[in-house]
Amino acid sequence: MKKRCQWVEAAGDFYIRYHDEEWGVPVYDDVRLFEAIVLDGFQAGLSWATILKKRENFRLAFDGFDPVKIACYGQRKILQLLDDAGIIRNRLKIESAVKNAEAFLRVRNELGSFSDYLWGFVGGQPIVNAWKKDSEIPTRSPEAEAMSRDLKKRGFSFVGPTIIYAFMQAVGMVNDHTVDCYRYRELLESGK
Repeated sequence: MKKRCQWVEAAGDFYIRYHDEEWGVPVYDDVRLFEAIVLDGFQAGLSWATILKKRENFRLAFDGFDPVKIACYGQRKILQLLDDAGIIRNRLKIESAVKNAEAFLRVRNELGSFSDYLWGFVGGQPIVNAWKKDSEIPTRSPEAEAMSRDLKKRGFSFVGPTIIYAFMQAVGMVNDHTVDCYRYRELLESGK
């Protein structure tokens, strides 16, 4: 039996699959990074499992997280999303997704790549930690705090340092698998 991070061991199959296949794997695609930052914003005050179970519904409701389309959402579309039981129906979070799409487009227009911008906060490669227990893993870091400040300055919302640290873990900017987890070594060996 494979040894995994403690936080996932009591979870269901969908959560184990997420841990084994996605969590901590570096993501460099602009749209996938945008999706992750929006979904982490929706997670605020909720469990990640709740968001993960609804992720496909979010993708359908938010046009595949196409930032160009989302930036054009008006009140009619926002009302439609508020009626969609397949997603988290929180007006502030839905409006934040629109605001974040607009900010994403500004960053990409200014800097050419949202991915390069975000990965610049970690020097272009994952930060590899060596935690023995889940209780050692922090909820924020200096890099997350710097990224959060800059994102806010650029017009993003729902991007506090704790949300951003969770985002960084999810998209592989930080390897926070515990050292006894089989994925820790796999990610190191794959160069990811």
